[in-house]
Amino acid sequence: MFSVPDGRAANHPLAAMGQWFNPRSIVYNVLYGLIIVFFTYFYTAVVLNPNDLAENIRKYGGFVPGIRPGAKTAEYIDQVLSRITLPGAIFLAIIAIAPDLMITSLGLPFLDFGGTSVLIVVGVALDTLQQVESHLLMRHYEGFVKRGRIRGRQRM
Repeated sequence: MFSVPDGRAANHPLAAMGQWFNPRSIVYNVLYGLIIVFFTYFYTAVVLNPNDLAENIRKYGGFVPGIRPGAKTAEYIDQVLSRITLPGAIFLAIIAIAPDLMITSLGLPFLDFGGTSVLIVVGVALDTLQQVESHLLMRHYEGFVKRGRIRGRQRM
């Protein structure tokens, strides 16, 4: 409720809107998830151009088995991108919204971090691990590396 200077609560439309866009409300989390899905598709469309990818594959002598080079390869890449972007976008939205949902439903006060920060921390940690591994392999250091992979990492 919107509070007026004399302490009374007023029914103000902006007060109701403020409640809807509270980070712990359902409306906020649904809109946040939809925005994440939209921008995942937008980023994929801006960064990955299937025609350029198909042309680069053709230039360097590569091919997709069973697919003709050129326009057919670009169509195939576009189809694959469309299929893998939706599950990835939904996964990102779930990871970003999960802490708020856990705080709201379980009342866990120690989870005062957002899902976006979890994604950033995990991304930086994986990138750092990959860089350390590449430096160790480049220098042929065998202390932490066993058969080309850091010990403890699983093969996918």
